[in-house]
Amino acid sequence: MAQNTERSRAAQATPVARAGQVGGTATAPRPTLPAPSSRAGTPQTAPSPQEAREGAAAPRRVAVVTGAGSGIGRAVALALIAAGWTVVLAGRRAAALEETARQVGYAGIDGPAAVPVPTDVTRPEEVDALFAAVRDRFGRLDLLFNNAGAFGPPTPLDELSYEDWRSVVDVNLNGAFLCAQAAFRTMKAQDPQGGRIINNGSISAHVPRPHSIAYTATKHAMTGLTKSLSLDGRPYRIACGQIDVGNAATEMTGRMQTGILQANGRTEVEPVMDAADVARTVVHMAGLPLEANVQFATVLATNMPYIGRG
Repeated sequence: MAQNTERSRAAQATPVARAGQVGGTATAPRPTLPAPSSRAGTPQTAPSPQEAREGAAAPRRVAVVTGAGSGIGRAVALALIAAGWTVVLAGRRAAALEETARQVGYAGIDGPAAVPVPTDVTRPEEVDALFAAVRDRFGRLDLLFNNAGAFGPPTPLDELSYEDWRSVVDVNLNGAFLCAQAAFRTMKAQDPQGGRIINNGSISAHVPRPHSIAYTATKHAMTGLTKSLSLDGRPYRIACGQIDVGNAATEMTGRMQTGILQANGRTEVEPVMDAADVARTVVHMAGLPLEANVQFATVLATNMPYIGRG
């Protein structure tokens, strides 16, 4: 249930852009983040977890996880919530985000919270609205897990359409940049200053698969994004790291379990690992003090063809 103060802010917000409008001063409608409801489903109208109360424990840290409706994003969101974080779940599919939240249940103000906010990371106005809503509701942001991604069709290079190339670049690179930029602005401006950004790279940030030029190019670009964020964030206590994942069992990697093209031209089944194994690593990276950083981590199915690929 939205707080009255949030409704007041929404009424004073910048004029809303029409569908498809990008740039200028218009923005998307700012989502109003509700106070988490109880596990019994009873709405709660209460102070946010960031509002100090006499005798209360330290405020819960706040994270945004993109692509939180499935796969690695869902696994990381659930693991962060289990570790005591308040997690804003971002993604295009509202029903999938609600299912992620349902798996942990909504908790009261003294427990972890999952707050779904449907967001298309390729649209600047929606990304701006997401992070503005986080600031309005919680007052700060401690972590962005920059996870939303798309593989695209496994198409030979000479047959890949520009539309398919562009759709992968828009999600994997442009979307990652927009979210990182918005998180950076929030972390730089808040008091106390600082926070952490963790980018989801890939084994493809090191070595490609056949017929994966768009995905591979964007994941190599993600490494550059990570390094630049790390450098630019130093004066503001903003740490940035990257986790490169290989063959986590998700919807995106279903082909690994039925047979996928190898560098030698053969089609073979590849080993996979549980996405929860990735999530545990992200929780460790997120839990470090800002004076320490895991710059790059690689988590992969032990016997997948990575070392020696090609």
